[in-house]
Amino acid sequence: MTTLRKRLVIVIPAFLFICVAAWALTYPSPSDPKNIKYVLWKTGLYEMNLDTATGTMIGDANRDKLVVAKTKAQLQHKFGRLLLPTDASPYLRSCYQNSPWKDCDVLFIRQSPWMIVFAGDRATNLVLIKGC
Repeated sequence: MTTLRKRLVIVIPAFLFICVAAWALTYPSPSDPKNIKYVLWKTGLYEMNLDTATGTMIGDANRDKLVVAKTKAQLQHKFGRLLLPTDASPYLRSCYQNSPWKDCDVLFIRQSPWMIVFAGDRATNLVLIKGC
């Protein structure tokens, strides 16, 4: 092995480690959408606490890409439990019943304030339920 190759074998992994460490130190909060764990969870490379992930989605400008056009099965795989309005908290259920989506097929992501609107088996809209 040449000296250049030996150096590359050491330098490249060290550089990658430094980049990941710098990223993790720059965005340490689990509720920051730039947190490395959340970014890796979005791509399917890390199993993050799903309650933390749904909370972090509030600040994520690209959160719709996680949901829109996905099937119910894909969403259940990504988020775990999806709840019917009848199984959601009284607050979420009341907001749903007084919303423009009250006659639509919807599911809630866990006990989070996220409601997914469906047309057939595909998600068409992600709605943050708050202040209703």
